[in-house]
Amino acid sequence: MTDAAVTAPRIATLRAELRDDTSFVATPRPRLSWTVASDADWQQAAVDLTDSTTEVTLDGRESVLVAWPFAALGPGETREVRVRARALSGAVTAWSEPLPIAAGFLAADEWVALPIGLAEPDREAKPAIVRTAFRLDRPVTRALLFWTALGVAEPEVNGIPASEDVLSPGWTAYRDRLVHETVDVTAHVRTGENELSATIAGAWYTEKYGFFTFTNRLYGTQPSFLAQLRVTYTDGTSETVAATGPGWEAAGDGPIVDSGIYAGEHQDLRRTASVWAPARVGAAALPGYENVPVPEARIAPPVRRIESLPVAAVIEAPSGGRILDFGQNLVGRLRIRTRGQKDARLVARHAEVLEDGELGIRPLRNAAATATFDLSGGEDVLESCFSFYGFRYAELTGAEVDPVDVEAVVLHTDMTRTGSFASSDPLIDRLHENVVWGMRGNFLSIPTDCPQRDERLGWTGDIQVFAPTASFLYDCDGFLTSWLRDLAHEQRQTDGSVPLVIPAALPAFGGGGPTAAWGDAATVVPTVLFERFGDLGVLADQYPSMRAWADAVLAVAGGSDLWAGRMQLGDWLDPSAPPDKPGAAKVDGDIVASAYLARSLRQVADAAALLGHDADAAEYGARAERSRAAFVSEYVTPSGRMMSDAPTAYALALEFDLVTDAALRQALSDRLADLVREGGYRIGTGFVGTPLVTDALTVGGHLAEAERLLTQTECPSWLYPVTMGATTVWERWDSLLPDGSVNPGEMTSFNHYALGAVADWLHRVVAGLAPAAPGYRALRIAPRPLSTLDHASARLVTPYGAASVAWRREGAEIVVSALVPANATATVALPGSDEFVVGSGRFEWRFAAASAPETAPLPGLDAALADVIDDPRAYRALIDTVAAFDPKRAEAVRRDTLWGRGRTVNGALMFTPPHVLADVDAAIRTATSA
Repeated sequence: MTDAAVTAPRIATLRAELRDDTSFVATPRPRLSWTVASDADWQQAAVDLTDSTTEVTLDGRESVLVAWPFAALGPGETREVRVRARALSGAVTAWSEPLPIAAGFLAADEWVALPIGLAEPDREAKPAIVRTAFRLDRPVTRALLFWTALGVAEPEVNGIPASEDVLSPGWTAYRDRLVHETVDVTAHVRTGENELSATIAGAWYTEKYGFFTFTNRLYGTQPSFLAQLRVTYTDGTSETVAATGPGWEAAGDGPIVDSGIYAGEHQDLRRTASVWAPARVGAAALPGYENVPVPEARIAPPVRRIESLPVAAVIEAPSGGRILDFGQNLVGRLRIRTRGQKDARLVARHAEVLEDGELGIRPLRNAAATATFDLSGGEDVLESCFSFYGFRYAELTGAEVDPVDVEAVVLHTDMTRTGSFASSDPLIDRLHENVVWGMRGNFLSIPTDCPQRDERLGWTGDIQVFAPTASFLYDCDGFLTSWLRDLAHEQRQTDGSVPLVIPAALPAFGGGGPTAAWGDAATVVPTVLFERFGDLGVLADQYPSMRAWADAVLAVAGGSDLWAGRMQLGDWLDPSAPPDKPGAAKVDGDIVASAYLARSLRQVADAAALLGHDADAAEYGARAERSRAAFVSEYVTPSGRMMSDAPTAYALALEFDLVTDAALRQALSDRLADLVREGGYRIGTGFVGTPLVTDALTVGGHLAEAERLLTQTECPSWLYPVTMGATTVWERWDSLLPDGSVNPGEMTSFNHYALGAVADWLHRVVAGLAPAAPGYRALRIAPRPLSTLDHASARLVTPYGAASVAWRREGAEIVVSALVPANATATVALPGSDEFVVGSGRFEWRFAAASAPETAPLPGLDAALADVIDDPRAYRALIDTVAAFDPKRAEAVRRDTLWGRGRTVNGALMFTPPHVLADVDAAIRTATSA
């Protein structure tokens, strides 16, 4: 192959709408996206598109989510699309490989399937098997199965699983929205007699939701299955067959005895369904949920088995049991192979942590999280079908199993991984990996708060703060767009207010009206999807929801431009909050609420402007400015102090651009840096402040303070859990206490992603790869090397193609390497030089590394505490010397000292014996004299 052939520009990828795992699309006019691979700077001038019957030319640079330029797809139709691009330079790609695009939707009146299930179950939420026979009297060219469930199901055609998806169709706002699967089962049908069957269970539909003790079921008492098969014959005609309804039969004596999201699952492998009766027709719904909406085609990837992990270690528990350790906290279930143990009952219990050498099950609260299997005596492969567990450890009892015959199957929504980060610090890299695993475990059908206890709900506040990080790590545009549709539906039931969880499974919880930072997911998440994926469509679809949220908040605010005097969750799980009062944060809840009001009003105004709603843009823009000004007037002093002198208050004022005066912003940033220092560079923020604090410090010129905050290993900090062996991000900064015991708080999860939102700062600032225009059409390359790192890098598959930024130290220089994808540009901002713009391609730049600050010897007991905490040598000398005298006293000094500029070591050690003071004085002087 010649060099010219190697370097010739080409279409690298082509896809329709928001999924790349299937050819099926959910809309008649799927948007198209393509990328170009080119070694030279490539900026698109025009593009040719064809669907094999029509060819169109589009001028301009657009290549992401481009409007469908052909006649709309019809139900059952498949077309092949190809693209050819031309550059401003005159270079032209060859035609791309054809992309099959198939209609995964039905015609407006085509859905005829009715809900079916057990007619006379002997208990609620009973799993079942349903089936029907159908005959095909001539050959078919295509057979498409459309199905959904009130609950979850695994359909089969002639005994062959329809797909490898699990826990489908997932959880939606059942009152208003169902999602149907579209599966090509042409290879499974035959001329003559056929059978369509499904195993069904209640899962989310029949679960009981609530806290402390379960409430009643919310949606329904029994699962239901809905399906129909569209067959196209060789003569070109089509018909719908095997639609669920009269004529189907059901059995309740199959291998799955009981199944629940929280309880787990009981299987009896000795059972085979044998007692068949006519199926119930109609949903077993509870009041308020009788409506069964016509299902819409899936727009997000389904949940699938992603990988499996072997047993990493076997632990002998003090009780005598054997605990299997998989080395990673994960979400999924066990797959166990057994043989020849007839009538034995194998029980698998799951836990995320060990406590006193046993499974730590207290954090599970009312969730049993137990899988039970009655063995057949043959070659059994055991795996839960309709439940999932959050665990690292599992204990098996009741049957002998070799650990080599056990594996952990990882489940989550099958999104494409797009982003990565690496550095020279293994603790930071492990933190980042923990963030990834936390996202994987909690992006299962919906974005959940945790995957293990009796909750697993779509808390809006969690995803609101984590959405930027999520959008870097995975292509989650379709996943979150789907969830936002449920948010909009649930919001309509509450006059614009957004429930705390979506789907709204807690109707009696948080009913006091809008809640700041949680309900703001309605404005924040669509904005993030536009910024990170260039998806204007999600802004258009969600705009009524965004505006309704802003109006709901304005209504409760009355005539005020502030949101004050209401119950708020505030800076949830501030580390200073008592274990039983997670909302008792240092920052006033009114400050959090008013900051979010101003921000959401601005986001609505910006969305309105983008969408051409000029009157709305002017109205909400004016309200946003009034709210911003009111915030400053009410909560910011002229000298640059917040009325709540807490890190989150300053971070909100700065990162939400509520304070615009440059001098006042600098004063706020300086005070934030002082607070972080006074706190010993330990975390002082909860869910709201944590994603903001490092950015607020960096922009204000306090990168060193942000670095100290990131690299702190004492509790509370991001790296403290890593030092304690964490493999996911915890709900609390101290979910595991320093002595190894589990936090006594009622809420203690070891797999929450919210506090991992700092990863977005690692990507954008530490590595230096950020979006400068929607969808990364323009990048911002602005690495800010941390003094403790030798290198750092980030790589992202943007909608325009692969981009990366990496920096490394070479002597007195920092060397930056970057890749800008074709059809994109980048603004480059390197320390010590003016910004400049580059086109696509590979680049390398160098700049002088910052010199290490000079450190002067400290005067022992007379040293300022700020200087001690800023010099790790002095700090270590102080703590270690006091610990040698009294470890508890040293812990009190570490925990309670305010490391301020006007305070001295001597003042912090009041009532300390003179000989200890003398030792401390000498230790600090010696440590800092080198």
